[in-house]
Amino acid sequence: MKNRQNLGDTSPEEFRRQLHELADWIADFRQTLGSLRVAPNDKPGAILAALPAEPPEEGESFEKILGDVDRVIVPGMVHWSHPMFLGYFGWTTSSPAILGEIITAPLNVNAMTWRTCPAATELETLVVDWIRQWMDFPREFGGVVYDTASVGVMHALAVAREEAAPSVRKRGLIGAGAPVFRIYASEQAHSSAEKAAIALGLGEENVQRVPTDAHFCMDPSALREMIARDVRDTFKPLAVIATVGTTSTASVDPVPEIARICRENKMWLHIDGAYGAGFAILPENKSLTNGWGEADSIVVNPHKSLFVPLDFSVLYVRDLERLRRVFTLVPEYLRGDTVQAQKNYMDYGIQLGRRFRALKAWVIFRSFGREGMAARLRECVRLANLLAEWIKSDERFEAAAPVSMGVVCFRFMGPVAGVVDVGPGSPPPATTEDKIDQLNSDIVEKINASGRAYLTQTKLNDRTVMRIGLGNVLTTEDHLGNVWEMIRKTAEACCRTAFQEGFDNQTGGA
Repeated sequence: MKNRQNLGDTSPEEFRRQLHELADWIADFRQTLGSLRVAPNDKPGAILAALPAEPPEEGESFEKILGDVDRVIVPGMVHWSHPMFLGYFGWTTSSPAILGEIITAPLNVNAMTWRTCPAATELETLVVDWIRQWMDFPREFGGVVYDTASVGVMHALAVAREEAAPSVRKRGLIGAGAPVFRIYASEQAHSSAEKAAIALGLGEENVQRVPTDAHFCMDPSALREMIARDVRDTFKPLAVIATVGTTSTASVDPVPEIARICRENKMWLHIDGAYGAGFAILPENKSLTNGWGEADSIVVNPHKSLFVPLDFSVLYVRDLERLRRVFTLVPEYLRGDTVQAQKNYMDYGIQLGRRFRALKAWVIFRSFGREGMAARLRECVRLANLLAEWIKSDERFEAAAPVSMGVVCFRFMGPVAGVVDVGPGSPPPATTEDKIDQLNSDIVEKINASGRAYLTQTKLNDRTVMRIGLGNVLTTEDHLGNVWEMIRKTAEACCRTAFQEGFDNQTGGA
């Protein structure tokens, strides 16, 4: 073969040179990230149009590939680690975590059993127990690393289903006598409950949404009534999902009361702490964990609040053997790779192949320590409360929900006389709730389109509100102040536009 010299991998010398180039690129990217647009303003298909549609026949240099990353990929990204990215939960990566990812790639192991990589198995066991200790879960809780909390809740409900109906493992949910299970979650809970119900054959309609109180927390009395009604109607209540840090407002469901109801009805209690659980490492937030000791399962996402890059989620189950019993299934071709006395993580979920996710978390936990992470979380909480003070001081805005952890929800209520000059003797343009909804949506859209910051919006009490999620290690008080000023100025501009459009409609544009 005439090109035999080109077979195999890149030479060590060339690879070392490329690594140095990449190291400079990563450091430069992190240093200049704040000067980039937070999000592109491209139309769908722009990235595809900038890249060849046909796959390459010949190899290309790393320099050319990296050049296309700079030319096409980076400008076409929403930069979730940008200091002005304040959408969703403001999750972030960090320099130690990036180093951890770089170490993980060349190791390239499949962490499915202890024998296929003892270090990956034992480090995962260690890291999930570190998190358990920081959050003060009881020792009987064991953890497994998955990619996201959606996968975690599906596995938890699979265990609940099998314990409630052991025949499901062999026969499935078939036959006239098969139970119709019900799952309960608040109106504010994540949609992963419905997705899990679909995947497990329980049915989307059997996820019952429980009303919330004025603070958007689950109403235990409503939960109790719904369970009693379903029992009368021959449904079988299976599980309750209590949320610690809901997506819209980071509200916290009353876990102790919910746990009592689950105990009385012999139901599985799953705690979705994907966002909020990370804040439990703060001693002053100890109350967050009230009632957690009575849960059957808890999910925690260090990639949302503990500065680990996506993806890294941990499902804790009281007595991890319950999870293993549901998912263990060892084919003949793997029997020689299992060691009976050791943990084989392929037995704790539907995945066989598993990434070495624990390494990046181990690197960052050692680099920051609990105190370092706690200090960063405290700053996130401080900034959230500071923003709430700014909102309170401007009578054109109002809080839409109590500030919780790093999430702030608020609403622009329209101009106050004298604040925005919209024409002599003219009424404020936002005279109805629907118009105010549109103003809030317009403010978010205009800011995001500018590329200078990124916010999200949500619905609370059927009204549109703006939402800011803090948690980025790069976001400072100055960044937040700039965003607040941007919101105020954009609100004024949107009011002028709304007034002018209303005036044109009344006069026929004359």
